[in-house]
Amino acid sequence: MRRLIIAIDGPVGAGKSTVARRVAELLGYLYLDSGAMYRALALAALRAGVPLADAARLEALAAQSRIELQSDPSSGGRLRVLLNGEDVSEAIRSAACARAASQVAQHAGVRQHLVAEQRRLGAAGGVVMEGRDIGTAVFPDAHLKIFLDASVEERARRRLSDHRSRGENIPFEQMLAEVRERDRRDRTREVSPLVRAPDAVYLDSTALEAEEVARLIALLARRRSGEAG
Repeated sequence: MRRLIIAIDGPVGAGKSTVARRVAELLGYLYLDSGAMYRALALAALRAGVPLADAARLEALAAQSRIELQSDPSSGGRLRVLLNGEDVSEAIRSAACARAASQVAQHAGVRQHLVAEQRRLGAAGGVVMEGRDIGTAVFPDAHLKIFLDASVEERARRRLSDHRSRGENIPFEQMLAEVRERDRRDRTREVSPLVRAPDAVYLDSTALEAEEVARLIALLARRRSGEAG
């Protein structure tokens, strides 16, 4: 059976990372988090004091930075994110880094560098890649495309839970406002805005557990793989 390229797109807080990681486990595929690459570059920019609106300096930083995604077998396949050899897997998950990543991702030159690397990582197939433009810009010919969504309130609650688990106490109304602003930026940016690909399967995860969504996607993948074979 053919090893597929599976693209999972959707807005912030829809559960893409959790679901994509589990789908990869179920299928024995490699999990790739494209958003982690933008967060890593955002972290590099924050550390270097590069203004997030300075497209030229951010593009140069993207060209100079070495961002690697590695699956860690010792932790059940958890994704390790390396920035110039340093493990920044935890550092990139802060609220500040998330906000910065959204701004960094708006610059065409930055996306050009990171999209080229994402294509290289996934070209051989057998991958589950998640982000906001995987099925529309990175892999428009992906074998299976999913657009994962949820209500804005549910997505804010999920984001809030993630940040509180790391000791960041953020009021719900503030998180809700941040999610709505992130949606606005992602959907209206000039380069690769967040849109549902015409051939993507739409899944609303508001009332579903991540395991349910992952098993459904794995079932669709197995059927698609059988068709391809």
